[in-house]
Amino acid sequence: MFDNFVVPDLLPAAPELFLVFMALAILMIDLFVKDSRRTVTFALAQLTLVGCAAIQIFTSSQEVAYTFANMFVDDVMADLLKLFVYMTMIVVLFYSRAYVIDRPAMNKGEYYILALFATLGMMVMISANNFIAIYVGLELLSLSLYAMVAMNRESLAATEAAMKYFILGALASGLLLYGMSMIYGATGTLEITQISETLLSGEVNKTVLVFGLVFLVAGLAFKLGVVPFHMWVPDVYQGSPTAVTLIIGSAPKLAAFAIVMRLLVSGLITLAQDWQNMLIILSVLSMAVGNLAAIAQTNIKRMLAYSAISHMGFMLLGVVTGLVGGDLRYAPNAYSSAMFYVVSYVLMSVAAFGMILMMSRAGFEADELDDYKGLNKRSPWFAGIMLMIMFSMAGVPFFVGFFAKFSVLQAVVASGQIWLAIVAVLFSLIGAFYYLRVVKLMYFDKPIEDTPISAPLDVRVLVSANGLAIAALGLFPNVLMTICGYSLLRSL
Repeated sequence: MFDNFVVPDLLPAAPELFLVFMALAILMIDLFVKDSRRTVTFALAQLTLVGCAAIQIFTSSQEVAYTFANMFVDDVMADLLKLFVYMTMIVVLFYSRAYVIDRPAMNKGEYYILALFATLGMMVMISANNFIAIYVGLELLSLSLYAMVAMNRESLAATEAAMKYFILGALASGLLLYGMSMIYGATGTLEITQISETLLSGEVNKTVLVFGLVFLVAGLAFKLGVVPFHMWVPDVYQGSPTAVTLIIGSAPKLAAFAIVMRLLVSGLITLAQDWQNMLIILSVLSMAVGNLAAIAQTNIKRMLAYSAISHMGFMLLGVVTGLVGGDLRYAPNAYSSAMFYVVSYVLMSVAAFGMILMMSRAGFEADELDDYKGLNKRSPWFAGIMLMIMFSMAGVPFFVGFFAKFSVLQAVVASGQIWLAIVAVLFSLIGAFYYLRVVKLMYFDKPIEDTPISAPLDVRVLVSANGLAIAALGLFPNVLMTICGYSLLRSL
């Protein structure tokens, strides 16, 4: 029975294999760690992520490589997105460390191990070339996050958030699976590249295919957190421990973008007119609901949750303008602008939640807007960093958020959909209000307390570097734009 077994090429999946081995090793080592601060577990988790990045760089190639019976693809886009995931998770774990140590319910080795398994799920999602691989990666990420949200068992809010996330996540997974099964029924294959070839041949049942596409887009919309599949986002962001909210609000967006590109652009490009119309509706609704609902929030985590909904809606504009009337000449500019946007958003989101973590301490979550009153009097430097983050998210020149929005709007205008660009600009102007409100609280209101910010040195240095990176990429955006454009040209 093993005569036809072909040994897969393990080199394209070397970072994943290394991460699996290390995560299991750390799981065993943590059993013998007596240090209550879990320094060994933390250090090994960070070394694992650094090792994955090194392997990714040394095994990268300009050519597209398939392995595991074409279920796994390694290309330039996958290499770049995975490197961004490693960097994000390294920074996230540094930010989280002091927060986790201060909370005994979360100060366990499982926090770091689950973070590694979540990273593995993202890596599989980014390189998936098969519906089964996508689903395995997605569930690995989702189950890790459900467990992390519920880690603080003493918190009723965290337990409630975990239940909501789990139930709605299971529903979304069901929608995604149902859509995948219908597309499999219509095309006879689970492999994304083969689906594309089958659709080009024209020998498919279009009705079944479109029904499958609707369920598929609904499942993807949930994972991106766009309207009307956004109901979990504010509750999970607010109820989760801030260290976990930081993970949910950052790196998984990169993996979700990769799945959108693999499924819709690589696999279902011939159905572009159908999914573009759906994504335009999701995009406009997300920008409307996200920006308008954020104005009413008094909790900064909840405000950033609605902000995330609007940002993901904005990112989808780049995806929907790649193909116009069967013309693909806009595609490189449109898809690279969407990739640039999602990378920029992750950088800003990590910085924003990093500031919340830095200002939190044992028994105090700095998650209310009032906690930022008079921050300029307590710490002018970190008030300046927060100002840069808020200005960038609002799209104020010259920060990276401005160029991210500008590149997407440029792609929309180039495609001829002027009305869509006008709608996006109007909602961005509305959105600027709640970002500028945070700046107003920091600089014009009296502080509720005058205690200095007492965060560890590494966190303060990292938050500063994160904020300055937002400013630096705003001054020199071409470097990141060029890298994103090149990776997509070599991969799609």
